[in-house]
Amino acid sequence: MIGTAICSLIRSFTDGVIMLNSNLKVHCYETEKIGIKVINGKHIAEFFPSVPDEFLDNKTFTLTINQRKLFVTVKILPADDNYIILCIEDVSDLINNSKMRLYCLEKIIESLDEGVMMSNEDGVISLYNLAQEKMEGLNRQAIIGKHLWDAYNYDNHQKSEHRHTFKTGKPIFSRYKAHSTINGVPKYVNYNTYPIQKDNETIAVFSLSTNESRLKDMLYQTIEQKRKITEVNHKDIDRKNGTNFTFEDIKGQSLVLQNLIKEAQNIAIHNTDVLIVGETGTGKELFAQSIHNHSPNAKSPFIAINCAAIPETLLESTLFGTVKGAFTGATNQVGLFEHAKDGTLFLDEINSMPITLQSKLMRVLQERLVRRVGSNEVTSVTCRVISASNEDPEKLISEGKMRVDLFYRIARTSLFIPPLRERAEDIHFFIDYFINKFKNKFNKSTPHFSKHILKSLLQYHWPGNTRELEHSIENVIIRVSENDEAIELEHLPSYIRRKLYSDTKDADRNNKKNEKQPLKSMFSNSQEHFILKTLEQTDWNISKAARKLGITRQSLQYHIKKYGMVKTNN
Repeated sequence: MIGTAICSLIRSFTDGVIMLNSNLKVHCYETEKIGIKVINGKHIAEFFPSVPDEFLDNKTFTLTINQRKLFVTVKILPADDNYIILCIEDVSDLINNSKMRLYCLEKIIESLDEGVMMSNEDGVISLYNLAQEKMEGLNRQAIIGKHLWDAYNYDNHQKSEHRHTFKTGKPIFSRYKAHSTINGVPKYVNYNTYPIQKDNETIAVFSLSTNESRLKDMLYQTIEQKRKITEVNHKDIDRKNGTNFTFEDIKGQSLVLQNLIKEAQNIAIHNTDVLIVGETGTGKELFAQSIHNHSPNAKSPFIAINCAAIPETLLESTLFGTVKGAFTGATNQVGLFEHAKDGTLFLDEINSMPITLQSKLMRVLQERLVRRVGSNEVTSVTCRVISASNEDPEKLISEGKMRVDLFYRIARTSLFIPPLRERAEDIHFFIDYFINKFKNKFNKSTPHFSKHILKSLLQYHWPGNTRELEHSIENVIIRVSENDEAIELEHLPSYIRRKLYSDTKDADRNNKKNEKQPLKSMFSNSQEHFILKTLEQTDWNISKAARKLGITRQSLQYHIKKYGMVKTNN
């Protein structure tokens, strides 16, 4: 009777309960809700397909019975008989399992981008999620359990909006206010406050908060979407700000490129200085102009200068301006910093700027003031500065070619454009894109690339990146005849033919070494194409494809998931 009473008591707190004696035989049970039939006096192993070798107090294990996932928590009674209580929760039934449903809801609240803060009748904070912590800069471990007025340093309880909502039962909408101040900086958030009522009684109050910068992002995204919908073909519009390109001109389909465009769009909105790093031909100025045209100051001037093309003596006066008499022949000249106004100054190949001039540039960026050569007067710098380097800044700093303090000034935010060889899907895309472009330009009907040449182009290093690929395809379209059956090696520019021939000889020398691991011998930028081709050849038989590639099934499945490959029905 005592055991039955214990089972009934525990059953009120969980989905099911089984009491075992020291021999692991069922003493009593309450399992109707979870649909498990047990019999008193029988060993627990007859009903549970797998149980631990030893039951340890307060330990939890999982079972799957009748397609239900169960959490089983062990409780050992402190008595001579050593009765074992198995407390069972059906975690697959989220509709009726309020405990698990509450756990899931708490996880959802923690994953929200919006801040959530809740207080009870006494004004004690009982919920404060991670997003709210980030917005307000407070420590939620220290906040939870405190009164609102203690947490936010109110000198009067009446200032608490939560207390007001609790008393009136009325929500508060669209407030924009800073409740916390960190190091003297107020943390503004936009929020709504709501009462939680049960049986017509308010039992708690909560606020949903949105970060100011997130609201700004959403605003500019809305403006940009509206601009795209209403804008006529931008290429037909005479741009007067000194640019020719927007983000719509950046072509490619690789995930890394799409993510880079999103990152650049976000940077553009916030109007901060930017350093763009990328090899020659990757499109640094294309990104710079796009950032300018995506910014709030898109109508202002975009001024570009190549730091490598101008001698040091002229570069200084070009950037900062001069006054008459500063040196022989000097006239009153407005520098590019002043000329850019509140637009954008683009410093291309800043890695070529002499060290002596870098220190002067650093001071201008630090103080946001510019002084013309030969003048004592200063002018405020209001433009955004976008710098570009075709070399790794860390390498430049280590070699003494770039001042480290200048790097930190120009790289408030930075973008790295990966070389084309690291974006295999973009190589394939641009081959087709430029073929169509130049076929239309020259009004020619041309054959397709042979499989051998296409594979070679996918594996080629492309040191000149997209620019080199474009010029190569243009050269091919000019050379090839409409009567040719396919585009072959002889149609490629001579310097690429030499490089491909050299690469083929190197590949032949290493063929035996890599024949057992063909995937690892492939250039990284053609892995996806090679894997997909092998899968198609083996009709997507994972085991056969893995053997042919020289990798494990698990590794192949990882690459399939990584590249998002899907079998298509022809």
